[in-house]
Amino acid sequence: QVQLVESGGGLVQAGGSLRLSCAASGRTFSAYTMGWFRQAPGKEREFVAAINWSGSSTYYADSVEGRFTISRDNAKNTVGLQMDSLKPDDTAVYYCAVRRFSTGSVYSLSKYDSWGQGTQVTVSS
Repeated sequence: QVQLVESGGGLVQAGGSLRLSCAASGRTFSAYTMGWFRQAPGKEREFVAAINWSGSSTYYADSVEGRFTISRDNAKNTVGLQMDSLKPDDTAVYYCAVRRFSTGSVYSLSKYDSWGQGTQVTVSS
């Protein structure tokens, strides 16, 4: 079982930046695809970004493309999400997730088998 702990959320004004971090347990972290998802009040959880095991491939939702950057450090068992040019619509609880056993689309929530507890991001206008 992989345990994930997110950090870095907070309150920021529109146009500002935040960096989220996710620390993962387990010696085989570097073998897995990692993803970030978010869930706003009253809405379903949605895909934000993903990164493959080596960091050579990244994937983004259209709504964050060009503003968010996902990265990973396999030596430290961490994955980060740099969020720039934040908008009020980015307000949500952000979750880190790991995909260990599934194949197929990295955009699908159902492909991820372990989740962190989430960290709140609030963007004021």
